[in-house]
Amino acid sequence: MAVRVCERLRPLLKTSHLSPISFVRKAAIAKAKYGGRHTVTMLPGGGIGPELMAYVKEVFRFAGVPVDFETVSIDPQSEGNEDLEYAITSIRRNGVCIKGNIETKSLTAGVQSRNVAIRSELDLFVSVLHCKSYPGVRCRHKGIDVILVRQNTEGEYAMLEHESVSGVVESMKVVTAENAERVARYGFEYAKKLGRKKVTTIHKANIMKLSDGLFLETSRKVAKDYPNIQHNDMIIDNCCMQLVSNPHQFDVMIMTNLYGAIVSNVVCGLVGGAGLISGINYGDHYAVFEPGTRNTGTAIAGKNIANPIAMLSASVDMLEHLGFHYHATNIRKAIEYTINEDRLHTLDLGGTSSSTDIVHNVLKRIEKLTEGHNWMGKSY
Repeated sequence: MAVRVCERLRPLLKTSHLSPISFVRKAAIAKAKYGGRHTVTMLPGGGIGPELMAYVKEVFRFAGVPVDFETVSIDPQSEGNEDLEYAITSIRRNGVCIKGNIETKSLTAGVQSRNVAIRSELDLFVSVLHCKSYPGVRCRHKGIDVILVRQNTEGEYAMLEHESVSGVVESMKVVTAENAERVARYGFEYAKKLGRKKVTTIHKANIMKLSDGLFLETSRKVAKDYPNIQHNDMIIDNCCMQLVSNPHQFDVMIMTNLYGAIVSNVVCGLVGGAGLISGINYGDHYAVFEPGTRNTGTAIAGKNIANPIAMLSASVDMLEHLGFHYHATNIRKAIEYTINEDRLHTLDLGGTSSSTDIVHNVLKRIEKLTEGHNWMGKSY
């Protein structure tokens, strides 16, 4: 895996000539498709990741989903990048991946953050989270429905750091006009496709006048191509305050990488926490699905209390992406019935249900939804 500065910058400078919305279909109609089945890379990650992936497999097997998993485990203690290289090769081969958060415990120079490296090497330039309230979950604010579009490969996550002199470390924040435009245009196209009326650019251009200034200027330029969509901008610190006080003013939000990490955690917290919302990483050719807040959950691993909804929802997003809409619809409905109608909630939502309680109820709901239908033989 390359670690030289010039090679690390290479993914940041890629441009796309595809329509932003075309990624949703092109990126991963999986390359490994045999007899109507798709092979998908599965990266369990650390903490609660492996147990959540086991639930995904259980649900898929029960629902008869025509997906096979190529499971690749990455050792968080590894002093090299061989396992990371194998995982990236697997994703390139299959086109689609579902993953948990991958720990990188090694502090050895040259051992990269696995999560960041995957996004950079595959040029997964945009992360999309649809943060929507569940009626059955008690929250301070009801009816939240916000889409977050996050630049995913540069900014403070460029992994370009060095110690210039002893005790002085410099970290580069990289913002390119090409990637800023890709993300801005993706956000506006996404808003247009879904009939959204407003896009808000989040920035800190009052302080970082060149880097965030370029991102903001690019967003304003792109906004001129979408006269029917209102565009405004907001400084990141004010944005966080506005989110917790009046989240309904936001519709679609576009932002740089680090601000996306902050805002996604704030909004996910507003609708119930890290265990509910899924996230999607898109590039020109690949798509990776994962929980939206990218938490490892090491402290609750193996206790049967982790909320499986975010990972199950990520698997549904993946099915929709692959075109298995029938299965995706049934599993998503089963999830919604479990949370909203049956009111089965794990500890993080103030409930007493275990992880397996949630999964078994989802299976029961899938069974009810598919009774009387020849769902196993359905064509796609």
